[in-house]
Amino acid sequence: MRKPFDDLTIVDDYIFCLVMQDKSICTTVLNMVLANSIGPITDITYQKTLDQAGYAKGIRLDVWVTGSNGNVYDVEMQTTNKQDLAKRLRYYQSVIDVSSLEKGSYYTDLPDSFILFFCPFDYLDSGLPVYTFKTICSEDKTILLPDGVTKVIINSAAAYKETDPELKAFLEYMNGIMCDRPFIRKIDRYIKELKENEERRQEYMLLNLVEMDARKDGIQQGLQQGLQQGLQQKALQDACNLKRLGVSVDIITQAIGLSKEEVSKLK
Repeated sequence: MRKPFDDLTIVDDYIFCLVMQDKSICTTVLNMVLANSIGPITDITYQKTLDQAGYAKGIRLDVWVTGSNGNVYDVEMQTTNKQDLAKRLRYYQSVIDVSSLEKGSYYTDLPDSFILFFCPFDYLDSGLPVYTFKTICSEDKTILLPDGVTKVIINSAAAYKETDPELKAFLEYMNGIMCDRPFIRKIDRYIKELKENEERRQEYMLLNLVEMDARKDGIQQGLQQGLQQGLQQKALQDACNLKRLGVSVDIITQAIGLSKEEVSKLK
């Protein structure tokens, strides 16, 4: 169950995505983290879905940003530490690359990509407010592989260590601490306006209902699957016991309902 609408803050996915759709706010946040390097933003997409071909797992990105320089940015708010962030970053990068390169294109056509995860916890337990990862040579760490890939984990739990005053204020705001900086006041005012918007309130309530229905359907489906698996396991065990007693395969198949092939494989 999601939080009540009036209790939402910047760290809640619904609010974060809406706030980051504002180009000026999004640009400022990205520049704070990436040292004023992103340039103008041309497009922002909320909850962008990237599907892989075949049976591969697709992903849904919180905020997908395209810069005028062709660079792409995936901006995520991750409030729960599921201990899988490193592998998630790896998989997100692979899906972004596959989705960015059309058939017949050259590898050099891949855009530079940046994945940013804002977290209210220290995933790496090393006390840094910002962890930036690029591909470097293990033998000589001054050599950077120019693959255009940057992954950033932002840790608001270490906000007090951040030296940039604007980024520090934003990380503290993630932690529920308000300050008098104009940019933070702008975000806070934007969120208050969102909460006064009845359409947004209704949209959030609808999302809640959809999630509850999906969860209920998933539980029912899981129970049904569990029941079927349990019955199948019981049948196999019964057949195995009968076979050990010397009962013929034909009789076992008639009594249990398994195929002759299934019974023959039992030991």
